[in-house]
Amino acid sequence: MRTIDLHHKSPHPLLGCRLKMLLPGVLLALLATPVLAAEQKQGNELILGGGVNVAPRYSGSDENRVTTALVLDYSMANGLFVSSTRGLGYGNNIGKFNYSAALSYRAGRKDRDVDSDSINDGSDYLRGMGDIKGSAIAAPALGYEVTDWLNLQLQAEVPVSQRDNGTALHFGIVSPLYKSAKNSVTLALTGSWGTSKYMQTYYGVSASQSAASGFTQYNAGSGIYAWSTNLNWTYKINQDWSVITEAGFTQLTGDAGNSPLVQRKTSPTGSLKVTYSF
Repeated sequence: MRTIDLHHKSPHPLLGCRLKMLLPGVLLALLATPVLAAEQKQGNELILGGGVNVAPRYSGSDENRVTTALVLDYSMANGLFVSSTRGLGYGNNIGKFNYSAALSYRAGRKDRDVDSDSINDGSDYLRGMGDIKGSAIAAPALGYEVTDWLNLQLQAEVPVSQRDNGTALHFGIVSPLYKSAKNSVTLALTGSWGTSKYMQTYYGVSASQSAASGFTQYNAGSGIYAWSTNLNWTYKINQDWSVITEAGFTQLTGDAGNSPLVQRKTSPTGSLKVTYSF
């Protein structure tokens, strides 16, 4: 079952410093749909690739940023995986139920513009707000295949470092719209909910931040903060090579949408990647 790329998204990745060296530019916070374990394979599979992502500079920014993205996904027949989107973990399925548990990473946010090779979000518009440190997260996920064209997904982001950054929960539906020998098209609809700590970290403005930045003090409470739509088209050139195109948008809502940090409630996202499987 992805991408909830999703974050806001969005879905991620390996551990801290090592991830910064291996996966520059991967957008970990942006709204992608939650990524669950793929169905168990008959053998091990390694997928490598690269491409570009397009997303806001931070959740709520009115500026977009183009970043390079590396794809690394190694799945073993026993369910273990190491992935730039799913993290390090284990996943499997029992009938129509899918489940996974992974150690992943949620990117941080800078109060200044960041370049295309930075794993963090950031914008000069946030000057004075201070930096948000990235978090190592536990990412348990569940999925259920209701029918061939309707899958339900649920994924949590529970920080195990920087715990004050808060917990997020993503829930959604994934619908395979079309599948042939060469093409597959999938539509994902995702809702994202955050605890009060999560909401205050990414959308709130404390008294000290207000004094330093000039933004009005703002308290953001727990609740649904975003709805996302993502359309994925995978084209298989041959048995090994594939082109993956994604396009979507995220709509901030509730206390997130009303935050003084938010310049744009509706933001486009997209990516283009070429992969090779072994």
